[in-house]
Amino acid sequence: MYLIVGLGNPETSYRNTRHNVGFRVIDLWSRDLGARLTKRRFQSKNVQARYKDKKLMLLCPLTFMNRSGASVRACADYFNLDSRNILVVHDDLDLMVGRIKVARNGGNGGHRGVASVIKHLGTMEFPRVKIGIGRPRYSEAVEDYVLRPFYGDERNTMENMLSVAVKACKLFVSEGVEQAMNRINCLKIPDIVSGN
Repeated sequence: MYLIVGLGNPETSYRNTRHNVGFRVIDLWSRDLGARLTKRRFQSKNVQARYKDKKLMLLCPLTFMNRSGASVRACADYFNLDSRNILVVHDDLDLMVGRIKVARNGGNGGHRGVASVIKHLGTMEFPRVKIGIGRPRYSEAVEDYVLRPFYGDERNTMENMLSVAVKACKLFVSEGVEQAMNRINCLKIPDIVSGN
């Protein structure tokens, strides 16, 4: 089984903020699979599904960002999952809007949700899909910036990025992390906007 985790904050006021792109990717993929995130186990919204004959658990922690790891650990323990089969989808300040990066593992990069997952799993050895949200343009505090919607001229690109992030998740499940990295990490903004 593969556990695909989107990081975000559960209240509706956060829905379209930069910090919630992980949730939005999971929502988009679940709709694409004809599944609904209705279960409430593991302090999360989740659903089991299948993709290309592989079992999936799609999960959005309801613990708020900074405690996401508790939900991930509870699910991983229940299904006895290897951390290499846990894919975490999250926003990344260090990538510009229009860039997506698949990574095999790594540190938390200052992301508190990722830090919580690392702490609770006791390892950094889990793959990620990082979605670029860029840095503040107008000297906003980072804490405020991540909890606000995208700038108007970024929204079209972001909608396309969500679709590409779903594609990255599909590649991870069907072909493995190396193929996902090879196919996704080379994409640039024009490719993403055109949907390639």
